[in-house]
Amino acid sequence: MNRIIGGYRKKPPPPNLTECIQSTDSRGESVEKKIDKLDLELKKYRDQMKKMRDGPSKNMVKQRALRVLKQKKMYEGQLEGIRNQSFNMEQVNYSTQALKDTKTTVDAMKVGMKDMKKYYKKVDIDKIEDLQDDMQDMMEQANEVMDVMGRSYGLPDDIDEDDLEAELDALGDDFLEDESYLDSLDAPEPPSKVPGGTDTVKSKDGVVLDEFGLPQI
Repeated sequence: MNRIIGGYRKKPPPPNLTECIQSTDSRGESVEKKIDKLDLELKKYRDQMKKMRDGPSKNMVKQRALRVLKQKKMYEGQLEGIRNQSFNMEQVNYSTQALKDTKTTVDAMKVGMKDMKKYYKKVDIDKIEDLQDDMQDMMEQANEVMDVMGRSYGLPDDIDEDDLEAELDALGDDFLEDESYLDSLDAPEPPSKVPGGTDTVKSKDGVVLDEFGLPQI
């Protein structure tokens, strides 16, 4: 029944700017190809006229070249108009997309602000300050405990630091004097034979040594 009386027709979708730009660019590419083709034809006519003498034949070729040149100028004018149209649509498309992005950003900021307000209501500043104070008190108490545990016992309080340093320097000199006695001792020479042998072992001074390298008793 709808077909007889002309039923409801679906409304066509609105024009898409991106598709219009693509269509315009496609037409521009088609015109560019035509111009390139005319350039090749003009080159051919120029080469012919260079080889021809003046006369009716050359004039005929020249007329063809002029006709091709007029067509090229016409296509170049069309191409310029197509490029301007494409540029204008691209500018409009860019501005439209920028506005869409701005709106999206503003909407996201509104949602973020709403969430911030919701969570801020759950935050009690006074409780946070009390928590910070309690933490500071605990840290001070912990430092006091560490100071108490680090005390030294049994040491006199009236010791002079200068006296301690002087005594420390004196001990260093005594240690050096005690170590010097080692240089005056003559250590026995190692045996000239492996312990356990049957031959008599003597040191450089002629002292008989036992199997352990010590003076034999």
